[in-house]
Amino acid sequence: MKKLILITLLATISLATAGAVEPKTFCRFVPERSDDFAWENDKIAFRAYGPALSASAENSGIDCWLKRVDYPIINKWYKENAEGKSYHKDHGEGYDPYKVGASRGCGGVALWLNGKMVLSNVFREWKVVKSSKEESVFVLTYYWEHDGDSYKEDKKISLKLGDRLFKTESTFWKNGNIAIDLPIAVGVLRHKKSNKLSKNLDKGWVSVWEKLDGSELGTAVLMDPSRIEKHELYVTGKKYEDHTLLITKTDKNGQVQFYAGYGWKKAGEINTAAEWKAYLNGFQTQTDTK
Repeated sequence: MKKLILITLLATISLATAGAVEPKTFCRFVPERSDDFAWENDKIAFRAYGPALSASAENSGIDCWLKRVDYPIINKWYKENAEGKSYHKDHGEGYDPYKVGASRGCGGVALWLNGKMVLSNVFREWKVVKSSKEESVFVLTYYWEHDGDSYKEDKKISLKLGDRLFKTESTFWKNGNIAIDLPIAVGVLRHKKSNKLSKNLDKGWVSVWEKLDGSELGTAVLMDPSRIEKHELYVTGKKYEDHTLLITKTDKNGQVQFYAGYGWKKAGEINTAAEWKAYLNGFQTQTDTK
């Protein structure tokens, strides 16, 4: 009897090992879910909104998918959601409780004109540059009009295995020309006034730490401190409009570069606001290492 149990146990372990999914980065366009574009690694996951939602409240903000497993979940969650198992509920791997609306979410950008954010709509074009175990890279393209001017943004996003922040390299055009010294706001949404706001401009970051469904979540954006013009606490009192922002300008190539991401307490690695700040302070932004 003991021998039979041992054989059964070994067979079970063998099957589990064979079926194990290796941690990796991943990204893809998701036409079956209103043209989302989603990306992830072993720590974090996100999505941006595409053409099918151009008439909705969502625009160019970034949504956090909170995961607490190291294997890919994007395809699984979209498939299960279509079958009636909502990714807005945590079934053991994580879920999407993060509310974006028309905000910047976690790491969205806006033009910064006359002390206000000018938002683009959803992305219109997408291109996968690379999707491998170690790194995923893709480009989302946005077009919009404001005060008679035409704007374009090519948002190149890259995410490496093991990082809690994805990198964004955005190139802007105005009326068909590279937009030099264009004021840009980059930031994260503050859902409630009770959310804890932190910043370390010497290290180049601003952060929100909030309570969420019995757990806690830290979100942040980070950039080269020398590129920061100022910090702006953008408060209107309206839903999805309060943000902590870094104000910068495009460089001689019409570009801005920054990082954004999150740490979720329920995932078991970032458990306090202090740990989140320590992670941000230690994150290396040098282009030769990231």
